[in-house]
Amino acid sequence: MPSLATVAALAAAGLGAGALGAMIGIGGGVLLVPALVLVFHTTPHVAVATSLVAVVATSTAAGSAYVASGLANMRLAMTLEIATTIGGALGGVAAAHVAPNVLSAALAALLVVTAGLLSTARDRSPPPGHARGAARAIEREAPTDAPAPHEAPREEHGALAGSYFDEREGRVVRYEARRWPLGAAVSLVAGAVSGMLGVGGGFLKVPAMALGMGVPIRVAAATSNFMIGVTAASSLSIYLVRGLVAPRIAAPVALGVVAGSLAATRVAGKVPGRALRLLTSAALLVAAAQLALRLIHSDAAR
Repeated sequence: MPSLATVAALAAAGLGAGALGAMIGIGGGVLLVPALVLVFHTTPHVAVATSLVAVVATSTAAGSAYVASGLANMRLAMTLEIATTIGGALGGVAAAHVAPNVLSAALAALLVVTAGLLSTARDRSPPPGHARGAARAIEREAPTDAPAPHEAPREEHGALAGSYFDEREGRVVRYEARRWPLGAAVSLVAGAVSGMLGVGGGFLKVPAMALGMGVPIRVAAATSNFMIGVTAASSLSIYLVRGLVAPRIAAPVALGVVAGSLAATRVAGKVPGRALRLLTSAALLVAAAQLALRLIHSDAAR
């Protein structure tokens, strides 16, 4: 039975991971797994299973809030989620046959890649009246046919498009997602990686939507938050059957994640996305370095 201090520390780790994950749409798994392995000394497989529980909790809390607000694009989410769910199930099956050290090495490499993707991801929306890149995202000052600032975000019927009011910039943004086959291919890979490493797959989906499909970063993060729960659930069932979910660890982490996710959805629109992504990238690089050092010491001890 974990001590009260350990339970509080697990909940705090979940709180931080849930808040950051909800804000940038990555689910928090890329932060939780290294924290569980390095700080709480769980095995990589248990850490992955716990993280998947947390990702489902993040999606349930933050994803539902974003869906209710209309910022998450449901049509886009459902288009990409089919490929992600297939990948998640395949990844969960494969992970059970992978050695712990191999999982740790893969996670360290993944953290470095994720840090790079997050630090370079940016909102691809062009200036008012212009189309740029493959996205053809359009931003307009309020009136015309765009919704008024006080109106909720909306999706366009029959298209992977919509609009929302950007609180920080004080204007309405209209967007249209393009290159959905590219998004589906990345989502398949994200699902497989999620099933193997317990990271939700949002770290790949958000850059794919923002950079490859031209979706504004805030819409990409909100849509990803909805999607990652479905992805994680498809993988989590496999870990549950194999008895790798530790309730005494997963429960406090999940409670912290829910609290952090709900808090993040209230302030996400007011936090500079660039600063948040750079901070998260720095944390991921530190975790990757720690995992690499642990692997080196583990090999040297043999």
